[in-house]
Amino acid sequence: MIRRPSISATTVPILSESFSNTTFSQKKSPSFSSSSSSSLVTIHDSQSKPISSPFYNLLPPTQNPHNIVNLISSLLKQKSFHLSLFQNDIKGILPHMGTHEISRVLLRCQSDHSSALTFFNWVKNDLGVKPAVQNYCVIVHILAWSRVFSKAMKLLCELIHLVEVEGVFSNVDIYQNLVLSTEDCNWNPAIFDMLIKAYVKVGMVEKGLVTFRKNIEACFIPNVVACNCLLSGLSKFNYIDQCWEVYEEMGRLGIHRNAFTFNILTNVLCKYGDTDKVNGFLEKMEEEGFEPDLVTYNTLINSYCKKRRLEDAFYLYKIMYIRGVTPNLISHSALMNGLCEEGKIKEAHQLFNQMVQRGIDPDVVSYNTLISGYCREGKVQMSRSLLREMIGSGIRPDSVTCRLIVQGYARDGKLLSALNLVVELQKFGIKIPENLYDYLIVALCKEGRPFAARSFLIRISQDGYVPEISTFNSLVESLCKFNNVEEALIVKSEMLKNSMRLSLTAYRAIISGLCRVNRTLEAEALLEEMVSLGILPDLETKRALINGYCKENNVDRAESLLKFFAKEFQLYDTESYNSVVKVFCEVGDVAELMELQDRLLKVGYVPNSLTCKYVICGLQKVMELDDEILRHNMLEP
Repeated sequence: MIRRPSISATTVPILSESFSNTTFSQKKSPSFSSSSSSSLVTIHDSQSKPISSPFYNLLPPTQNPHNIVNLISSLLKQKSFHLSLFQNDIKGILPHMGTHEISRVLLRCQSDHSSALTFFNWVKNDLGVKPAVQNYCVIVHILAWSRVFSKAMKLLCELIHLVEVEGVFSNVDIYQNLVLSTEDCNWNPAIFDMLIKAYVKVGMVEKGLVTFRKNIEACFIPNVVACNCLLSGLSKFNYIDQCWEVYEEMGRLGIHRNAFTFNILTNVLCKYGDTDKVNGFLEKMEEEGFEPDLVTYNTLINSYCKKRRLEDAFYLYKIMYIRGVTPNLISHSALMNGLCEEGKIKEAHQLFNQMVQRGIDPDVVSYNTLISGYCREGKVQMSRSLLREMIGSGIRPDSVTCRLIVQGYARDGKLLSALNLVVELQKFGIKIPENLYDYLIVALCKEGRPFAARSFLIRISQDGYVPEISTFNSLVESLCKFNNVEEALIVKSEMLKNSMRLSLTAYRAIISGLCRVNRTLEAEALLEEMVSLGILPDLETKRALINGYCKENNVDRAESLLKFFAKEFQLYDTESYNSVVKVFCEVGDVAELMELQDRLLKVGYVPNSLTCKYVICGLQKVMELDDEILRHNMLEP
């Protein structure tokens, strides 16, 4: 039960002792003195231009800055009147409406929250003025007092976002400002419970916990709903010790804990604590008059299944019936999943059938549980039968269903069956997740079926599908591996259309493929392209090009590339160097070979034992050639 302290002379000292750097000794007037709000506003009162001339009182109301609060307040009382229509008429005095004036208008509307909210939204949205923290606090108090809690919560979350996330207001304590505002307007202590929930709602559970502690210090005892909200948030963000702190504090303060409280703490024990401690906690729960409900049992069953304690889980399953708590779909799905994890797929399917016989309709999750179990056991056909069954029952397979069966076929080496399944699902109008398309294309490439992968890609691309860049690269590499470099170049052009570029391995694959079919000049053009894109070549790319030119007996170009790689990329590869040497040795041009060695030695290439072997072979060929010429000349008459 909330203790609602009245804002009186006896209460103010208690509040002032509860908050650091906050004093309530100075009595403020209902019009918010500048000393109390100077640190809180963004539209400073100084924006209201000082008026010294008495002749302003002779002006019409719409031109008299002194009357801006009275003028707007009277207009708000006219239910059919729209402030936005009046904006042009009072444009001249609007600059005189600062934080102080906004608050005064709001305070005059305390008995009519609708008018107050209309004015606040007009200031914020139509005038484009950012209300100050003080203005936000006044309007949320008015809304809470009028029990319009949903709108108050929305504005409270908005204020938290402005202060804590956007940093629009620096060094501002929302809690302190809410307390200060209570001196000037009607207020409901529920607003301080709402502040706890608002912090949790925006994901700032630490601030929610601080607010919880401040409420207790200020004698605002939180209600059980706010406490449960805080407990749930703390559990979600793994603040386990703080969960128990709040739980114990609830008991100390006499806050009546309910089934939700115990279910949250049961979940905490199951997720982060020792499941064995749950029994003691349940006993305490029963001592306080609460019987475990469906949520409690489901939490425990799921926890036991995850910890592979199936006997305990099924014991609770039986206890549920004894205590009159009927297991639902969640209970059965948790048990089925536990059985599947233990490899007991047959028992899981039996439990599934029992569930259906008891009138509980399965959903996609329960079907996916069985399908996953059968796929793990290598029984993909059974999974496919379940897929047909769920479609026949009007249950639409989701992305998890598709992925489980497709990957099951892939593990069994039945990729073509997986492709046929995809076609079948498409006929039923079931959307296939795009990452599954990528998975199939890459799997086909790894299995050495690049042409099937290419055909599959062409077909699904008609529906607007664009593969991931890694999928494109895998397809290019696989096509080149099977000597279809022409198709790989087509895929490369498709990538360019989609603003994608090849990886180093894909470039290397095409370059190597072109060199194998004596298209080394084209391969070198690709080298220039990749370098222009900032992709540096590696040794394999270099060797492919050098070997390609050597294969075509274009040793001049091969030598130029050797120098280019050495100078530009500091790639010194003796294997490539020896490939060029070998060509000279095979034609027996030893003189040119010696000159080549001198030229390459200058750029950093050093001969090795294989180089010497090639040179010796080359010299031997020269000698054999000279002997043959000599014998031929001696035989001539």
